[in-house]
Amino acid sequence: MTKQERATHILKRLGELYPRPPIPLNHSDTFTLLVAVLLSAQCTDVRVNLVTPRLFELGRTPAMLAAAPLEKIEAIVRPCGLGPQKAKAIKELSRLLLLNHEGLVPASLEALEELPGVGHKTAQVVMAQAFGVPSFPVDTHIHRLAQRWSLSTGKSVLQTERDLKRLFPEESWNRLHLQFIYYGREHCSAGGCDGTICEICRTCFPERRKPKCTKKA
Repeated sequence: MTKQERATHILKRLGELYPRPPIPLNHSDTFTLLVAVLLSAQCTDVRVNLVTPRLFELGRTPAMLAAAPLEKIEAIVRPCGLGPQKAKAIKELSRLLLLNHEGLVPASLEALEELPGVGHKTAQVVMAQAFGVPSFPVDTHIHRLAQRWSLSTGKSVLQTERDLKRLFPEESWNRLHLQFIYYGREHCSAGGCDGTICEICRTCFPERRKPKCTKKA
C-alpha cells in the first residue's frame, strides 16, 4: 500500500469501528471542557473524569473558580499530577476570561493559547469539540499510531499534525482524531501492539516482521 492508500483504508476502518466517537472527557459546557482538557495533560481521561465532579462542585464558571481559594483547587486537582501548576492555571485563566472575554471561552485558537496552561493541543481540542472548527489535536496515542502506520516520521507533534492534515480530508479531522485515540487505547496501545499485532497494522503492513520503533512526543 502507498501512504495515501493506507490513509484511505484507515479512515474507512476507523469509521466502521467508531462511527460516532464520544468526547471522552465529561463536561457540561465550553468552560468545563476547557478545564477538563487542561487537567488531562500528562493524565488519563479516566482520572480527570473522577476529579472534575468535585472541582465543578467548587465552581463551574469562571467567576466561581476565579473566586475559589487556590489551595482548595489544588487539593482537588492534585490526583491529576502537576497540581500546583494546574490549579494556578485554572484560577488565573478564569480571572482572565472574566477580564478579557466577558467570562466566555474565546472561539479563537490564538486567544485560547494566550490563556495560562493552555497549549496548542488543548486549544485545538476546544476548537474542535466545542466550536466545531476543523482541527487535528495530536496526543500520545495519535503520535504513536501515525508512526506505526508510517503516516508521519514522528519528529515532533506539530510535524505529525501537519502530516495527518495533508493525508486526511478536512471534514474528517474532528471525528478522526477521536477515532485514532479510541483505537490506540483499545487495539494498538503502547504495550498491546508493536506495529505487527493489531488489525490495522497487520492489514497495512502484512510483510512487517519486526516491531516498529516509535519516538515519544
